Amino acid sequence: MLIFRQLFDTQSSTYTYLLGDARSGAAILIDPVFEQAPRDAALLRELGLKLATTLETHVHADHVTGAWLMKHKTGSAIALSAESGAQGADRYLAHGDRLPFGGRSLEVRATPGHTHGCVTFVADDESMAFTGDCLLIRGCGRTDFQQGDPRAMYRSVKSQILSLPPSCLLYPAHDYRGLTVTSVAEERAFNPRLGGEIGEMDFVGYMQNLGLPHPKLMDIAVPANLRCGQPEQDAAMPAEPAWAPLTFTFAGIWEIAPDALEERAAGLQIVDVRELGEFDGPLGRIRGARSVPLAELAGRSGELAPDRPIVAVCRSGARSAQAVVMLQKAGFRDVANLAGGMLRWRAEGHRIEGGRE
Repeated sequence: MLIFRQLFDTQSSTYTYLLGDARSGAAILIDPVFEQAPRDAALLRELGLKLATTLETHVHADHVTGAWLMKHKTGSAIALSAESGAQGADRYLAHGDRLPFGGRSLEVRATPGHTHGCVTFVADDESMAFTGDCLLIRGCGRTDFQQGDPRAMYRSVKSQILSLPPSCLLYPAHDYRGLTVTSVAEERAFNPRLGGEIGEMDFVGYMQNLGLPHPKLMDIAVPANLRCGQPEQDAAMPAEPAWAPLTFTFAGIWEIAPDALEERAAGLQIVDVRELGEFDGPLGRIRGARSVPLAELAGRSGELAPDRPIVAVCRSGARSAQAVVMLQKAGFRDVANLAGGMLRWRAEGHRIEGGRE
């Protein structure tokens, strides 16, 4: 079975795609974003997948790739087009190459036009393809920088993408209107730049008169992506919490395990957001915990010290996850959720006050 997830970065409107082979656990990640590496690593961990390779459809101009950072976190290889001009990849791809992950694979198709090194990745059963910025949903990538060539793009789309089976689903690298997927049949019929009977000269004339401004991050993103996203030597790595061993979840919450909390409890603020009856109820409570029911948390956050880390606690970890979000919005930086709540705390035999067997 194929595991498939479409992920989104709101800052750059970039789609990142995770594909995994359920049987072997091997996975690939297409067009990762640097700032989203914690999210992507959390999803891999939660799904039980091992990242084999990160892939790039092209050298992006609107965001820095997360390829190097994912390699740093997971040991994954970096692969992108040999025509990209990038340095630091583990594998350079050519038209016709195959990229295996477990029992599945992707075919590499060269689709220059947006950039000289653009590629499209096609699933082994031709059920889906990842088109980068070559073909967008009812549109296409621009062709006015990074060796862009409207003639090359027209031929790429027609020969390598719209030649796929009509039912093949197409997933772009970006969308700015909230659209998520299209198909070969749809784009053949409805793409206003490349569909129907539109000829090469029609397309070239259209693209040469778009008059678009350059991407805002182009001067930062392109040089970084030519290094596969590796920061410059004097650049700081993304900071992770140092006050406790925490795990970042795909839901976007930092969590602390019960044993780690017990070891560090003396230096933390433990906020129990259950109702008072639960706080004094049969599950008991963690020694030193402060009772602040979730409904009162926003109004009572001023009672908490801003310079000491906070761990939110509830019965199962659900309400306390919402408490973490609320406290972060209130300006608290070092906040984590107790993974599994009091149920896990008791099950693992940690000390409680009150409660009963």
